[in-house]
Amino acid sequence: MNPDNLTASLLAVVTPIAEQRRPGEPLGIVASDITLERPRNRDHGDWATNIAMKLARSLGTNPRELAAEIAGGLGQTPGIASVEVAGPGFINIRLEAAAAGLLAKQIVEAGAAFGANETQRGASINLEFVSANPTGPLHIGHTRWAALGDSIGRVLAASGATIVREFYINDAGAQMERFGGSVLAALRGEPTPEDGYPGEYIQVLAERVRAAEPDILTLEGDELLARVTARAYELQLGEIRESLEKFNVHFDVWFSELALQTPDASGRSLVDEAVDRLREQGHVYDDEGAVWVRTTDFGDDRDRVIRRANGVYTYFAADAAYYLNKGDRGFRHKIYLLGADHHGYVHRLKALAGAAGDDPDADIEVLIGQLVSINGARLSKRAGNIIELDDLREWLGTDALRYSLARYPADSPLTLDPELLQKRTNDNPVFYVQYAHARTHNVARNAGASGVDRSEFAPELLVHETESALLGALQEFPRTVAFAAEVREPHRIARYLEELAGLYHRWYDLCRIIPLSDDPVEAVHRTRLWLNDATGQVLRNGLDLLGVAAPERM
Repeated sequence: MNPDNLTASLLAVVTPIAEQRRPGEPLGIVASDITLERPRNRDHGDWATNIAMKLARSLGTNPRELAAEIAGGLGQTPGIASVEVAGPGFINIRLEAAAAGLLAKQIVEAGAAFGANETQRGASINLEFVSANPTGPLHIGHTRWAALGDSIGRVLAASGATIVREFYINDAGAQMERFGGSVLAALRGEPTPEDGYPGEYIQVLAERVRAAEPDILTLEGDELLARVTARAYELQLGEIRESLEKFNVHFDVWFSELALQTPDASGRSLVDEAVDRLREQGHVYDDEGAVWVRTTDFGDDRDRVIRRANGVYTYFAADAAYYLNKGDRGFRHKIYLLGADHHGYVHRLKALAGAAGDDPDADIEVLIGQLVSINGARLSKRAGNIIELDDLREWLGTDALRYSLARYPADSPLTLDPELLQKRTNDNPVFYVQYAHARTHNVARNAGASGVDRSEFAPELLVHETESALLGALQEFPRTVAFAAEVREPHRIARYLEELAGLYHRWYDLCRIIPLSDDPVEAVHRTRLWLNDATGQVLRNGLDLLGVAAPERM
């Protein structure tokens, strides 16, 4: 019996009790009104609920009396061993071993699908993250946003959402001119321009441009600068893509800012259309030759200029066009994961959603990630003034880096300890979890060599206290995934996996899967192999949600 089954059983008991106490006045109780929790003290049972305390007042009774009535009805449910009332009206529920143990077989049969749920079904979400300027390599800040954004996308997809991961390429504006000018100077053997980009990577890009187009310096003026900029941009963006793929981060869409500003056959761009559409919503006005959006109507601290008096669009215009374009592509909900220096964008983007006719509280989320540092990390020799993602990945490894970055809430500043992340001990959280997974495979291999297989399954034999605790944790995985998706917090998966690994190691120490010496293989050994393999499957599924490998040997 899993939490959903138990919730349904509680609902079946509570509904007629409520109807009897309030005839003709339906209380309208649904499954989401019933909260189940794992008692900290396992002597109190497998599950606890406070539903009696929540409903007592509306039903005109005291909580303990209502709890006793619910307990009496629930105790008749198949698969429930006992129900007790505690304190002011808590209901403690203990499952029969066979009912609890069935989960092991269900997990093994479900495989990679176990943990998937439908709580986000119907949601069409555009998730934008990283979105770095294509003027240099990705750095340590991008590394955190990449790990978090990709993991958020994974838990949302596992919870039934239609999710598209999108990288917004900031390839328009003055930074691209400075970038192209820097590469051109390197091609000519000239010093970096005063406002240009420093670092050896510019020299490397210049050589790659020369190799791709040996005669490029035969061009002159604007044509030369444009060709150099375009070729260097293509090469740098390709490097960014490769860095992210090696970090196990895949984007479904790479959206160019230039696409917003490029006129169509009629001479109008998406930015032009965005201004007209916002004006139609009634939130655009003209003042002293400039065009403004009245974002203060939606909580912004001041109205925003979208087109200056000289006819030049502001960056806010591109934001508006991009937001509207996401909606045009069918995404009702938009999530932006932005860096620590973008707090000012929260009100701005929400106000933009309101001006576009959307609900700022429902249709857009802006998540701000805090800074991350790594003790002892050196600045990139290529870039000169940053710590590169590629350097970090090669130094610490993708798994250690991704797990550690996903292990903490996005809004908490983070300093990582490289010595700890490189240790092969239980003090290293990623090693601890990965080792637990590898151990499940080692156990299965040794069991097979000893004649223990899964040809028999007797869940009623899983009665040891460590088996009850392990099964209880396994039951929680789908709910943990669903909650992580709801609150956009993949670190809850990491903390869950660490708890599960600890329970598995304790079970392994106390419950034998392989019989001693010449003892015969019995049903309990075969059944425990199911539980072992179920634990391995959940560890594997959880690590996959974090973009981390699940090794079979360590």
